Amino acid sequence: MYNIEDIQDIAPFSYDKNQKKAFLDEILIDLTRYHRDRCTEYANLLESWPCDADSLSSYYDIPYLPVRLFKMFDLRSTGKEDIVKSMTSSGTTGQQVSKIYLDKETATNQTKILTKIVNDFIGHKRVPMIIIDSKAVLKDRNMFSARGAGILGFSIFGSDKIYALDENMNIDFEAIAAFLEKHKGETIFLFGFTFMIWQHFYQALLKSGRRLDLSSGILIHGGGWKKLLDQAVDNETFKRSLKDVCGINHVHNYYGMVEQTGTVYMECECGHLHASVFSDVITRNPHDFSVCDFGEEGLIEVVSVLPKSYPGHALLTEDSGVVLGEDDCPCGRKGKYFLIKGRIKNAEIRGCSDTYAAKF
Repeated sequence: MYNIEDIQDIAPFSYDKNQKKAFLDEILIDLTRYHRDRCTEYANLLESWPCDADSLSSYYDIPYLPVRLFKMFDLRSTGKEDIVKSMTSSGTTGQQVSKIYLDKETATNQTKILTKIVNDFIGHKRVPMIIIDSKAVLKDRNMFSARGAGILGFSIFGSDKIYALDENMNIDFEAIAAFLEKHKGETIFLFGFTFMIWQHFYQALLKSGRRLDLSSGILIHGGGWKKLLDQAVDNETFKRSLKDVCGINHVHNYYGMVEQTGTVYMECECGHLHASVFSDVITRNPHDFSVCDFGEEGLIEVVSVLPKSYPGHALLTEDSGVVLGEDDCPCGRKGKYFLIKGRIKNAEIRGCSDTYAAKF
C-alpha cells in the first residue's frame, strides 16, 4: 500500500494523462484489494462483478459502488476501535443519510490533500476568512454532517475567522464591517454553500440596499445547484449578481461529496471543474455503463486515492456530466476538466446546498 508521505508533495495538477494513468492504476488497484481483504460487504460485491480483482490492470475496470450503498450499509475497512470520526451526508427530512467512518490516517490524509488542491487556487498563505453560514451548524462535533465537515475542512485556510450569519441566518452587518476594517487591504477568503449564499447573503444584501466591499475577496462555494437552477440562476448569473452587491471578482464553485471528503473538484478561471492528480472523473453511458467519449453526457464516476478506512475509492454518483477534455484547459492545469449537468431523474436530493434549499 502507498504511504501519503510518498505522494503528498506532487503538485495537484502537474501530471499529464499518461503519468496520471500509471499513478492511479497502481494505487487504486492496490486499494481495491486492500478493501476486499478488510470489508466483507465489499468482498461480496467483488465476487459478483464480472472481473477478478487480482487481474485488474486499469482503474477504469475497478468495480464502482453506487453512492446510495453508504445509506444502506455500514461499510468499513477498519475496526470500530480505530474510528475517530463519523460523518453523514446531507439529507432532507425522512431521507436516509450516508454514513462514512474515518480512522486517524484517512482523516489526516483528507486534510493534507484538500489543502494542496485549494492552495492551488487561493495561494499557500492563510488569510482572513468569512464563513457565509451560522456557527450553530457545528454544535454536534461527534457526528459531522456534510455541511459541518465542509465548513471545518475549509476553515484550515483561515488565519482569522468570522461567521457572516447569526443563528437565525441573518447577516451580521456589524461583525462583517468590523472584520473588513480590521483586515483592510488584505485578501479575504470566503466560503459557503451555494444556496445559502444566494438566499441569506446575496438576497439579504439586495433587500437591505447596503453594499459590502469584497473586491479583494476569493469565494469558494459548493453543495448543489438544483434549487437555484429551478429559479433560472446559473453559474454566470450567480457570479454577476454577487459582484453587483459586494464587488467580488474571484468566485470558484467546487464539486465534492462526503463519501470522498478531501477530494474536491475545483472550478478554474475558465469555468471548468478539474480533477487533481489524486482523483479522477469518468463518465459512463447510463444504458451499458461503458466509458463515454469527451463531450458525451453520462453518469459521473469519481475515484480517489484517499478512502482507506472505508471502500469509497471508486463510486458511481447519481449526477450526470460531461468530460470536456484532458490536459488542455486554457487555465493551464493538467488533468481532466468537466461540467456537471445535474441530478439524474428520480434521484434523491443531496448536497448541503440542495437539501437545505428543500426547506424553501
